[in-house]
Amino acid sequence: MLQVLKRVYKALPIPLGVRTRIGRLLYPLRSQRARLGRTQVPPGGTLQAGVRLQLQPAGVRDYVFYGVIDWHFRHQRPQQIATAIARQGHRVFYISVNFVADKEPGYALERIDPALPIFQVFLHSPVPITIYTAVPTAQLLSPLRAGIRKLWLTEGIHSACNVIQHPFWHALGAFMPAARTVYDCMDHHAGFSNTGEELETLEERLMRSADITVVTSDALDHYARPRTRRVAMVRNAGEYDHFHQAVAMRKALPSQPKRKPVIGYYGAIAEWFDADLLDELARRFADCEFVLIGDDSAGVGDRLKQHRHVRLLGEKPYAELPQWLAQFDVCLIPFKINPLTLATNPVKVYEYLSAGKPVVSTDLPELQQFGDLVYRAVGTDAFADAIARSLAEAETADGESLRSRRLEYAAHQTWAHRAQDFMRAAEHCADEPRVSVVVVAYNQWRLTERCLASLEAHADGVPMQIIVVDNASSDETATRLLDWQKHDSVNRYLVLNKTNLGFAGGVNSGLSWADGDYLVILNNDTIVSQGWARGLRRHFERDAGLGLICPVTNNIGNEAQIALAGTTPAEVFESAKQYSLDRTGEILELDNVAFFCVMMPRIVWESTGGLDERFFPGFYEDDDYCKRVLNHGWKIGCAEDVFVYHELSASFNAEGQARRLELLEKNRKLFEEKWGPWTPHRYRRESLHP
Repeated sequence: MLQVLKRVYKALPIPLGVRTRIGRLLYPLRSQRARLGRTQVPPGGTLQAGVRLQLQPAGVRDYVFYGVIDWHFRHQRPQQIATAIARQGHRVFYISVNFVADKEPGYALERIDPALPIFQVFLHSPVPITIYTAVPTAQLLSPLRAGIRKLWLTEGIHSACNVIQHPFWHALGAFMPAARTVYDCMDHHAGFSNTGEELETLEERLMRSADITVVTSDALDHYARPRTRRVAMVRNAGEYDHFHQAVAMRKALPSQPKRKPVIGYYGAIAEWFDADLLDELARRFADCEFVLIGDDSAGVGDRLKQHRHVRLLGEKPYAELPQWLAQFDVCLIPFKINPLTLATNPVKVYEYLSAGKPVVSTDLPELQQFGDLVYRAVGTDAFADAIARSLAEAETADGESLRSRRLEYAAHQTWAHRAQDFMRAAEHCADEPRVSVVVVAYNQWRLTERCLASLEAHADGVPMQIIVVDNASSDETATRLLDWQKHDSVNRYLVLNKTNLGFAGGVNSGLSWADGDYLVILNNDTIVSQGWARGLRRHFERDAGLGLICPVTNNIGNEAQIALAGTTPAEVFESAKQYSLDRTGEILELDNVAFFCVMMPRIVWESTGGLDERFFPGFYEDDDYCKRVLNHGWKIGCAEDVFVYHELSASFNAEGQARRLELLEKNRKLFEEKWGPWTPHRYRRESLHP
């Protein structure tokens, strides 16, 4: 009954805006069905609240897909790519376009396949959402982000690749600091009639922020290339083994001497489907049977109802499509030519060819790559002629050869092949901006070793040069560092100073060897978090006026300090993860940051110059540098979504309290000679530890 009402509703001439309002009225009912586990799930599938799943091994990313369709809608590129990645051992979380009506932020989880680590995620939302027509408001983003945060925390997502498949998700997926961001641009979204203008603007912002944009066609490549950092072409494909079943199924069909040839199509019968072309073809091929499979949202059935030999069968399950394909003698792609279809790389052509079938299509640019394996036609007469030639293939000398070549081609254009290409693009980080990190060491090898180990473990693929400056340590530090450098002489650089140049001198000597696009000064008594460098860098990409940025931390003498539970580094990091995820994309603008960990673009260092080495051996050199950066017109900030653990002044504490106070007083006077009275650093009210 519901399906009948659905078809009647879609057939009514209701304007898009009215349809949207009706959808909002019906949303609570639909969402309640999802909440009760009545969505279309696989046999035995259920929805459940978040549970702690088995974590990924170190170095293996989770993939979080921000979907363009629900998983159980028509089986297409999103599900195919996600499934193929899960088969490679990656956990896959597929964020559905459907939501659970619940004012409490959270999510429900559905396991897609008991044999694979792949899950559909239904975020809670207090209001109806249609991702195709509007951008998320700030009021809506808050509960959705809280749901994503719960997903990361509960399921233990540590290192991730966010695959965004619709611009709506930009504010959720593209601002995750620890994740590599891929925009899977598979359609010209502006070509859909239900795409709002705001979403077109949002797509351009998504392209600018993405680490890489993956496109499926030459037209999309041309559109994306000037708008994004890097473009990779990963065209569509077919599930060859699934659709190749049609060959055996065809042979098993009972012999029918008077059987009419079948001209078939399956897929969406939507606004881009050329009903006028089908009407004329039906007139010319009255001795054939036309079979159209798919949800008719464009009223094509009414347009063709006078033709008794044209059958519209509605949507069929993906599993059943090969048996219908087996009956087709000719396969159609009868699309209108418009901006949407000009950018389309049709999935169905790969599937048709997997059965060796002749394919007749409108002359779409993306079909030129198939050569004579596909009949391309311009105009009704050419289309009809191509159908006639297709029907006569079996009687020609080239018919069997064409069939064999189609099968061979399709066998090498599978989703397994495409997933490998997609993952290479997603995992390949060498094109990201390079980061040079300078660590100044003076004795205390245990702390330096721990810091360097965290840099290696949590780079998350960011190209990184690590420069360690030893300020004439008297312990084992220099010897240990020589062994450390031997393991990677390209990305590890060692400066052994004969005398202690102090913190400023050590930093300057280290950064003189830096080749990165972004420069980092990092204390040796720190432990960085997963994806820290990418997270800090994203803030510069969003704000060209930013000159210096530091992360939040557990221990420092200014507003960068936050209150976190835990006594061990591991406990503090767990607390910090929740804090950072709740503040994704946020920055606290400051006048001064401490140089326990600070990042700057190369241009800031080149314009401002090195640290003032008169502040020997340390203290106030960072205050001084911040003043100089501000005087050059740049802003300074603290990234609320990136955390770095800090012991605080481990080297200077070793000097003794009296010596420390002496240094503070001496260098404060030097600072005030340059800049006037020094303003003491401030703390947040909530920065005291619980």
